[in-house]
Amino acid sequence: MSKPTAAATDTYTRSGRKKQVSTALGTITMMGMAIMIVTSVLSMRGLPSEAKFGIQSIFYYVFAAIVFLIPFSLVCAELASTYTRPGGLYRWVSEAFGTRWGWTAMYLEWQTVIIWFPTVLMFAAASLAYVFWPESFDSALASNKVYTLVIAMLVYWAATFNSFRGQGSANVLTNYGGLFGTIIPGALLIILGIVYVCVGKPVMLTAEPFFPDFSHFSTVVLAASIFLFYGGMEMQAVHINDMRNPARDFPRAMFLAVAVTVVLYAAGTLIIGVVVPADNINLLQSLLVAYKSLWASFDLAWLGNVMAVFILFGVLGQVSALVTGPSTGLMAVAQSGYLPRGLQKVNSKGVNKSILVIAGAFVSLLTLILLVLPTVESAYQIMSQMATVIYLVMVLMIYVAFLRLRRVASGQRRGFRVPGGAAGKWVVCGVGMAGALAAMLLSFLPPAQIETGSPVVYIGILVAGVALFIAIPLIIYACRKPSWRNPQSHFYPFNWQIEGRKPWEKSQWAPGYEPTEDEVEAAEERAVCDHASQRHC
Repeated sequence: MSKPTAAATDTYTRSGRKKQVSTALGTITMMGMAIMIVTSVLSMRGLPSEAKFGIQSIFYYVFAAIVFLIPFSLVCAELASTYTRPGGLYRWVSEAFGTRWGWTAMYLEWQTVIIWFPTVLMFAAASLAYVFWPESFDSALASNKVYTLVIAMLVYWAATFNSFRGQGSANVLTNYGGLFGTIIPGALLIILGIVYVCVGKPVMLTAEPFFPDFSHFSTVVLAASIFLFYGGMEMQAVHINDMRNPARDFPRAMFLAVAVTVVLYAAGTLIIGVVVPADNINLLQSLLVAYKSLWASFDLAWLGNVMAVFILFGVLGQVSALVTGPSTGLMAVAQSGYLPRGLQKVNSKGVNKSILVIAGAFVSLLTLILLVLPTVESAYQIMSQMATVIYLVMVLMIYVAFLRLRRVASGQRRGFRVPGGAAGKWVVCGVGMAGALAAMLLSFLPPAQIETGSPVVYIGILVAGVALFIAIPLIIYACRKPSWRNPQSHFYPFNWQIEGRKPWEKSQWAPGYEPTEDEVEAAEERAVCDHASQRHC
């Protein structure tokens, strides 16, 4: 299902500038929103990492949904229904703390995807390896660093060059990849697993307690990656104003989506654990091994290799979608004046080639971590943990921005509010922030289930990488120049700019007040002047 988007009609200000006005109210049903949430967070790639926990994986999926997915969904829904102008999380954080931190939050979301890319590319290489047989050859090839590095680079740069032809070219691969590479294989995995158990085949799941032993932190590190599995809610929350009755329908859609997502993740994870012994689970290969084992149990082993083709196709579709999406969002914010003008240009297809090439350079350098760590699996895990940390830093920024905006913009009209009044606000944010902080701290530890080499090197790479990636947007912001501002780009000003106050000062607007066209245009002019007068290094 394609994501519904708001239709728009063209109107003009008195100065003659075109602007977009959304007209698509009530186009997304409760069920439609639930499907959008499920498709935005569901992925088969990470199932093996949780399969190592066996039955305990169900606890982790439910726990992460309660302390992360549900509270974060509620907070993003309120912010999206309150600040409906373009910008998403950039606008949310900027309204609370100013453009420095709004730009930083937007950059961190982009950086999360960039760090996450090498893990997808390593999985693509493993999928390609399992297209061949026998399995001993597949496993050896998928574990080879040189092979993985070469295939990862070929896949990424092929997707990047294809995206230069425009989003339409990328969408074809994305749509078919989602259907044949994720939905169909996912359904087959669950069906095969149920049949496998029902006919009495051997079950490899060991008898373990449902609740984990939290006294050994290194054994629960892999579970922290579930927070990244559930990531992306902030992207779907921007559609809340297209629902007929968001205050009533969004919570229903969210809880339905959470239930479906938890069930599907738990079912897929347990099926891998049913056919692959816990000690033999590999983060990159075990999903493919599970398919081979399931089909082999019915004397159709060759279909396991066919499934590898489908999964590879799905990964290619996922890469194709994510190559352009985050870079497009970054460019939109950059046009406010936070990147040089040369990095804001697009080709005849509307694609910013410069940012895509820079993203490719980042991904290529990060993939070289394969040469430092002892195994492909350990490189895959450290990239996953680094992406999780960066993402959770951004999540914490959104929670704090939400609390600030509840105080300084209490009179702002909200299409949806976190239930429970003031108490509900603190419960939701308290639970969400505690869960995100705990998962972030855990992500700095080497997992006990994987050979990662020297703990000092492993933790050092994580700490240095996270510090560098958080510093980059702050350095860029400090070094911005007036010439970076594109006079042809008209970003709707923030409320504090329209009111002529600082972000941290309390709004004086009466509840439900809507600024006039003249006030908006005056604020845009002030924003341009302020940007031009700011000092830079």
